Amino acid sequence: MSEIPTLPPAAVPMANRFRGFLPVVVDVETGGFDAGRHALLQIAAVFLRRGENGHLWRERTLSIHVQPFDGSHLDPKSLEVNGIDPFHPLRIAQPEDQAMGQIFSEVRREVKLNLCKRAILVGHNAHFDLGFVHAAAARCGIRRNPFHPFSSLDTVSLSALAYGQTVLARAAEAAGLDWDTDAAHSAAYDAEVTAEVFCSIANRWMDTAGIPEAAALLPDGTG
Repeated sequence: MSEIPTLPPAAVPMANRFRGFLPVVVDVETGGFDAGRHALLQIAAVFLRRGENGHLWRERTLSIHVQPFDGSHLDPKSLEVNGIDPFHPLRIAQPEDQAMGQIFSEVRREVKLNLCKRAILVGHNAHFDLGFVHAAAARCGIRRNPFHPFSSLDTVSLSALAYGQTVLARAAEAAGLDWDTDAAHSAAYDAEVTAEVFCSIANRWMDTAGIPEAAALLPDGTG
């Protein structure tokens, strides 16, 4: 008999915080900028928790290296930036359908655990990451994509509002976080820093302005 997953004692469901959407922080490393042509090479998803005081924190990260899909393009300039050798013999990478299936399975589990109706992608320049997620899902024929088809939460805009910064490194520093230049452009590292920035802004807002009382109600079934 499999164990029924539950939230840790210090956490409460996310359902009534973002109108029934579960924020999942995602970062991708790719072989270029075109989600339809360039390969998805690494994807990381960071799962958050919410405390009784409304504060968010980063709990765990799922990071997967991805094999370039058949016929994909690889821009040498992009590979130079992220430092990925897609065909390195020691690079343990999964086929795209397996990688996306694993990510989506965990996201769906978290959605259910938090009493939410679907996930919403949080990212730094979130439209870029969301585009690659949806393009990969379409290539793999995955119908149960848990992410909202077009909405996202972008930490570029949030950081500009909260800290007057748009670059992730500078936003992290403004939030009082450490930034490791050598670790940057790894999907896991960038996703974790993005998650910390997102939580910092959300918690700062909670402490200074709070959210309307109506947000304490469980969302209805509307989209």
